[in-house]
Amino acid sequence: FQFLAEAVILTFIGGFVGIILGWIIAYAVTYLGILQTQVSILAVLLAFGVSTAIGIIFGYYPARRASNLNPIEALRYE
Repeated sequence: FQFLAEAVILTFIGGFVGIILGWIIAYAVTYLGILQTQVSILAVLLAFGVSTAIGIIFGYYPARRASNLNPIEALRYE
């Protein structure tokens, strides 16, 4: 559960930071007159949803695998 919770928290933080950076870059591009940009709510929700799905899927697999291991075997270094 701890590994899965960590993956979800990191995914949400990463998605939020990505959204903020995307908005800042889009604003900077428009402000500098390079190109007119517009960030739609649908694009933000889609990006956050994909980021969240990837983080949870790739966090779930190692968490599931680690939960099935014997703690002594999991900590042993080969």
